[in-house]
Amino acid sequence: MRLRFALATILTLAATIAVHPQSQRHYELPFPPVATFSILGYDPATGEVGGAVQSRVFSVGNGVLWAEADAGVAATQAIVDVSYGPKALALLRAGMTPTSIIKAILDSDPDPRPTDWTKEGRQFAVMDAKGAYAAYTGPKATTWAGNKGGKYCTAQGNILAGEAVVNGMVDAFEKTEGHLSMRLMAALDGGQAAGGDKRGMQSAAMIIVKKNGGVWLNNDVVLRLQVDDSEEPLKELRRVVEKWNATQRRRK
Repeated sequence: MRLRFALATILTLAATIAVHPQSQRHYELPFPPVATFSILGYDPATGEVGGAVQSRVFSVGNGVLWAEADAGVAATQAIVDVSYGPKALALLRAGMTPTSIIKAILDSDPDPRPTDWTKEGRQFAVMDAKGAYAAYTGPKATTWAGNKGGKYCTAQGNILAGEAVVNGMVDAFEKTEGHLSMRLMAALDGGQAAGGDKRGMQSAAMIIVKKNGGVWLNNDVVLRLQVDDSEEPLKELRRVVEKWNATQRRRK
């Protein structure tokens, strides 16, 4: 009796697996997706270009933001291929438009892991040194995912509370006055106020570049800041940004 019961149980389980194979399997992504909201921005008054980002991952600044004076800035996130960043800067140096760069990089992506790290889930934005930009959100980026353009800015994000996040970022950037760093900071705060990353907060970063715009000799980095691990990364990033701006005012 016990043998027949055990055999029946095994056969029932086998039939269930055969009928619903996907429901019985658990596939883990090879890397954690960079669920992120970021903004790229340009200041025509100073010629500075830069970007800022926040995410519920450790040290989001290492791999998402890429910038080079006289070239532009890029953000690569979601199902990330980090090579998109340096490739975008190289094509900006070559004189390609942001729209053409996004198409060229996506078209040339061999999609080496289509089953568990597909390029259709990537999110990518590029801005040149004059503020022209383009952005892409793949159809398989984890919802909510999307991008929104504004005047001299583009906001993008994935695994967000909703579309209000990118809308809030653009609105805050456009309405904030002062240095580009303050406008980028306001955009991050605006995105977080609208719900931000659905998973929470952990790290943030900002970079701004301009030819010879940094301190010391031959330095194109105006500002490069990273908060790698914090319960309130935006609060800490704002503290440092405001301190830097106060320092700049004292120098004038």
